[in-house]
Amino acid sequence: MNYPWLEGYLQKKPGVTKDFKEEWGWRRYKVGEKMFAALLHPSEKYDALYAGKDLITVKCAPEMAPLLREKYPEVLAGFYMDKRSWNSIDLNGALPEEVLREMIDESYRLVFEKLTKKLQREILEQNAGQ
Repeated sequence: MNYPWLEGYLQKKPGVTKDFKEEWGWRRYKVGEKMFAALLHPSEKYDALYAGKDLITVKCAPEMAPLLREKYPEVLAGFYMDKRSWNSIDLNGALPEEVLREMIDESYRLVFEKLTKKLQREILEQNAGQ
């Protein structure tokens, strides 16, 4: 994986929890119990586009998802997700670090903004106290 900072970056976001979905083999990163990112490695039984690759899957604004796929060969339609609003990134590619960070930040923002205002406040207050 070309991004050794990645897991730390995901976990430093306010209110993030991490779990492992064993039956999928996914490390999921959530805010308010809603996933905003997942690290995965699909086996060879899946589509060759994804099989055997180290991927991160992130949420994306539907109008931006196809544009990012066109611009960067490492950005693929979301593996096993709604392809209109999720992208998967091949972590062994050459996607610029700043682009990956922006995609993660946007995913977190999109999910965080869908949480209730009360939960958003609680997360921000908890983070401020740390």
